[in-house]
Order: sequence, then structure tokens, then C-alpha cells
Amino acid sequence: MRPVIIALLAAALAVANPAIGQEWPQRPVKIVVPYAAGGNTDVIARITAERLAAAFSQPFLVENRGGAGGALAADYVAKQPADGYTLFLGTLSQLGTVPHTQKVNYDALKDFTPISNIGANGFVIVINSNVPVKDLKGFVEYVKARPGKLNYGSGGSGSLTQLAAALLLQRAGIDMVHVPYKGGAPAVADTISGQVQMYAGSPSELIAHVGGGKLEFLGITAERRNPSLPNVPAVNEIYPGFNAVTWNGLLGPANLPEPIVRKLSQEIQRSMKDPAFLDRLAKMGLDPVPTTPAQFAAQIRNEYAMWGDVIKKAGIKPE
Repeated sequence: MRPVIIALLAAALAVANPAIGQEWPQRPVKIVVPYAAGGNTDVIARITAERLAAAFSQPFLVENRGGAGGALAADYVAKQPADGYTLFLGTLSQLGTVPHTQKVNYDALKDFTPISNIGANGFVIVINSNVPVKDLKGFVEYVKARPGKLNYGSGGSGSLTQLAAALLLQRAGIDMVHVPYKGGAPAVADTISGQVQMYAGSPSELIAHVGGGKLEFLGITAERRNPSLPNVPAVNEIYPGFNAVTWNGLLGPANLPEPIVRKLSQEIQRSMKDPAFLDRLAKMGLDPVPTTPAQFAAQIRNEYAMWGDVIKKAGIKPE
């Protein structure tokens, strides 16, 4: 009688959690991207999907769900079954900053299973070339002599381009006026024209302006210099420990079964040793960020707290 009971219990467990009861994946997997097609996050999702599809012999399909700074996509994934068939290519915005700047319907620290970070990039601090300085130290001194009289642009209130600049202002002890734009492109255009004096943007949107004579490249907010901009110093060469990067990583809904997490994590770790995969990241100005699930979870917790503090000090109120 006892063997029959054990068999029935095992069958019930398999029905309750089919992802564990059978080899995963048995059908196509969806990777949700919180932005429109064409940007860095979308491209990272697609090259990751290619890699995973080849490894697991099932299609990995990218679905773009933009809106509310990516919060709509995050909320959608958080409410999906934890069976491994809906994943999230999330960014620092959805997990570390947006929950502090607007009302969201998910818990960034409880509603997801971190799998692995993939690619990250710092922000490039640029100024209009008519500002009579050539380096970050000189610019800080120039601003200190003119408190509240100079402007910096961003891609929008609460955007990472604002927050990276705000962190620099806080660390350097300088005061500038924030001018939000509807996206990075108009902010870059007005920095070039001199309507604003400073902008902190991604390497992919600014690298085309190197050598153009209209922008001075003062620093990059990552821990080290970007290979695409080798002559641009890291901000932490002047302010030790300074680090403001945005990242793109793979997550699932909360309580994703550990065997699925392990399989996905191990495959991403393998991709980080593939020269072709690394080259595709480098062409977007991204550094590879291979992390274990535990390391990625700790990073999210730490940066959620750090950026919450930056946002509070910058006076950015939740919408």
C-alpha cells in the first residue's frame, strides 16, 4: 500500500509543478523586453534569445512591452506563472529606480527571480565645447564658481540620464539646474547647441560625436574606462568609488524553480566566454557582466537602496 501512496504523491507533485516533473523547456519561451524594438536592451534580448534557443533546442521569442519606464512589462512578468516560459530582460530602471519615482504594481525585490546580469554600461559626461574647460576637475571648479547658473539636460525626469548626473553633482558638491527632455536625442542636440551645458548619456548615443568639436568628453561613470572611448577617464579616477551604470539582466517571476534558474544561468555564463557574443556586446559599448543568481540578487538589493537615496537627495518625488 505504501508504494502506491508514494507513487500517487509523486504524480501529484509532477502535475502541480510540470517544469520540475519534465525536462524544461518543452515549448517556446518568451523573453519580455520593457522597451520598444531597436535599443540596447532589445538587442541584448535578441542575441541572448539566439544563444538560448541554440542551447535548449526551443524557440526563445522576444516580446516588446514598452510604457511607464518599463514598469508595465515588469508588472506583466511578475504576474506570470513561475514555469520558465515567461522571462524578463530587465534593467536597472525597473528594478532600481522606477519604483522610487512612480507608483508601480510590483515589488522589485520580491516579485522576481534573478538569473544573471548580462551587459552594463556607464554614462558619458559631456559638456558643450564653449564651456572653457577641458576636464572634469576644471568643470567642477567652473560650476562651483557659478552655483545654480548652469544647466544639465536629461532624457526625462527620473530617467537614468538625470540620476547619473545627479549622483555626480552630489559627489562633487555642485549645483546645476535640471532640464528634462522627452528622450536623449533632444538633450544631446541642446547640449551641442549650448542650450544646456552638460549631459550624461550612454556611449551608444554619444560616440558618434567624438572628434566633432562640439562636445567635450569629460568622464565615464563606470568603474573603468570604456574600450570604445579609451581617452575618456573614469569618474572614479577623480572621485574614488564613484560608479553609476545601467545594466541588462535576465530574470523570471518569483519562485522560478531552481533547476531552470541553474540551466539558464550556466548557459549565460558560457556565453560570456564566447568571443562572438562578447564582440556583439562591445559593439554596443557594453561590458559583459557574468553573475551568479545570488550575485545578481545582491546587486539588485544594493542598487535599489543606493538609487533610492540618490533620488531622495535629488528631490525627485514619486509621480
